[in-house]
Amino acid sequence: MESVITQVESRFLKKAVADVRSGDSVRVHQKVKEGSKERIQVFEGLVIRATRKKSLTATITVRRIASGVGVEKTFMLHAPSVIKVEITKRSKVRRNYLSYQRGRSGKSARLSGVEFDREAVNVAEDETAEVEEEKLKEAAEKTHQEKEAKKAAKEAEVEAKAKEALKAHQEAQKTEESPVVADK
Repeated sequence: MESVITQVESRFLKKAVADVRSGDSVRVHQKVKEGSKERIQVFEGLVIRATRKKSLTATITVRRIASGVGVEKTFMLHAPSVIKVEITKRSKVRRNYLSYQRGRSGKSARLSGVEFDREAVNVAEDETAEVEEEKLKEAAEKTHQEKEAKKAAKEAEVEAKAKEALKAHQEAQKTEESPVVADK
């Protein structure tokens, strides 16, 4: 008999999650909401820690160097905001927690790569997340088209006003040019 906790957790687990390990170079696609807008932000770096792989609370800590400063982000793999995790490189490491990477830079921070089947590892994609990503792209495209239509309408309105003003100006010029016959 399953415990109540595992029953509740099973509803929130994603169907397929990439097998991410420490030492992998990954590209994490995360949904970011800013006000009323939503977009997909990609964070690329080295996985320095992977914990509780089979659990709902499975997390990975990804480290990268941005503008000379080390930046680490922890992602919950089963969170709805994490759309997709792509593994770009797999390295040979003997630890689960690569904290020593924080003190290294340049050549000393390199890890030796291991060959792996990139397509087989990255197949684990969630269909609902893919559909949601497509919806976000469509919504962004729709808002872009609406802005372009408003911009075109405004430009057409300005153009019409300019033509009207030019026409009025030309008529005023004609009335001024008409000869006035004065009696002498």
